[in-house]
Amino acid sequence: EEYKRAEEVFRHNKESALDDVRFSLLGDQWDENDKAARKKDGRPCMTYNRLAAFVRQIVNDSRQNKPAIVVRPVDSDSDPETAEIYVGLIRNIEVSSNADIAYDTAILQAVAGGFGYFRVNIQYAHDDTFDKDIVIERIHNQLSVTPDPDSVSADGSDWMKCWIVDRLPIDDFKAKYPKAKKTNWHTDYYNKDFDAINDDGVWIAEYWEREEFDRAICLLSDGTVIDEEIYNKPEVYGAYQIQGIEKVDQRTTKSYKVTQKIMTGAEVLEENEWAGKYIPIVPVLGDEVIVEGKKYYRSAISNSKDAQRNYNFWRTTSTESVSDQSKSPYMVEEGTLVDPHKWATANRIKYAYLEHKKGSQRPTREPFAGIPAGAMQEALNSNDDIKATMGMFDASLGAQGNEQSGRAIIARQTEGDTSTFHFIDNLSRAIRHLGRIVVDLIPKVYTGERIIRVLGVDNKEPTNVQLGKLEQVPQSEFEGEGFNTSRIYDLSLGKYDVTVDAGPSFATKRQEAAYQMTEMVRAYPQLMQIAGDLLAENLDWPGADELAKRMKAM
Repeated sequence: EEYKRAEEVFRHNKESALDDVRFSLLGDQWDENDKAARKKDGRPCMTYNRLAAFVRQIVNDSRQNKPAIVVRPVDSDSDPETAEIYVGLIRNIEVSSNADIAYDTAILQAVAGGFGYFRVNIQYAHDDTFDKDIVIERIHNQLSVTPDPDSVSADGSDWMKCWIVDRLPIDDFKAKYPKAKKTNWHTDYYNKDFDAINDDGVWIAEYWEREEFDRAICLLSDGTVIDEEIYNKPEVYGAYQIQGIEKVDQRTTKSYKVTQKIMTGAEVLEENEWAGKYIPIVPVLGDEVIVEGKKYYRSAISNSKDAQRNYNFWRTTSTESVSDQSKSPYMVEEGTLVDPHKWATANRIKYAYLEHKKGSQRPTREPFAGIPAGAMQEALNSNDDIKATMGMFDASLGAQGNEQSGRAIIARQTEGDTSTFHFIDNLSRAIRHLGRIVVDLIPKVYTGERIIRVLGVDNKEPTNVQLGKLEQVPQSEFEGEGFNTSRIYDLSLGKYDVTVDAGPSFATKRQEAAYQMTEMVRAYPQLMQIAGDLLAENLDWPGADELAKRMKAM
């Protein structure tokens, strides 16, 4: 009943997404009845899909502006150095799990269909270890997800339930659940549109549920805040008593428990407790419109479909007019033709000769009237309409305009980018929520004494760091700091929040630095004698690092 309600609330978005994706990416742009009628009459039915290029332009802009997750310390138990370890670990998680594929798939789904998704998962780090890693995975079928119908957030942070419905091949189902009944998870939407691939598999649902519960916490005399359940454990309580630390206050707070259930239409196959407090499915939305409480998610091409249909029609009409030149009728007198069948099929079959009766007037063909000017003008109008409804004009697509200066060209391109920037900004919001999910999971997944790899800016300079319990050392041994965080990091201490840094249109910040430094050197050549090594360090061609060392030595 919950799923049926959620599906009914979201079904119109799934249907529009399916239609938009087929229209823009697959070029399915003609009405089936029109295609059948034209095919019956032998008339052309051509598609000049201009929308795919606009979709790629937005998606590839987002690929060049990858949002980076930034972690900042919040309370007195957190510190900037540990925050950098969080950031480096998140970079390593993204690289190890090919998160860029998940991001690119989701933004393509959002631009072409109105919404997309990616997800967070936990898996063992290696085949021969019990250590676990966080991974970021793509959801390749955006229509398989049915979100919480009562959600009001733009990033899924308030989802209390979510379903992912997918087909498991029958052999895999038997191997994984040998005692389970092969009963499909019933869904009117999938049964109607996907019967063709439902015969050799079982439809199952992955159901995520988030429940709120009360949790008791204690404030200790040394300022520590701890769960009362943990504090009351004999070994923990005894340790605090030895140190003379007492409980000074307590209160009840709200917390969340997340559960994953794998189920068919007949039974629950698996039930798993999730380590975090968020449902690990992250939506990437397109253009969100809310009317009378009903949400509509629109793709970048939703308003351009009629203009594209017009373009196809008028371009087809023009092509048809040219092809009809050879079909102009002959003007003949009755009874003057030899073998009228040949004359009737001369527009389709090339004959060596055509005969008419001796002494009769030679048949003449009606002259070609030319391509209708109205059809050509309407095609041009439709082309302009596509650009206007997309908000992207020639400069945004790289076409040369009247601009002369580089600044003017960039300004024109920026105007087009601004009209579609909300798609890229929505991806940034989604990655920010992904950062919250990952930061919430890290202390629960990366536990105990283990060594992890962290990555620096632009995913360079990998470093291995030791995780474990921090030990307090005298102030003099670490330049005034209270903890020796130069070697051992305790990721369970402190609170951290998440923002995103959406960089400029450069593949990496190093390339941006090299570009800006080069511009400064042009304006102030003497700068090469002062900071030439810094410029060389940011160049990406072979030997740049060696050149930087030589310049620094000089």
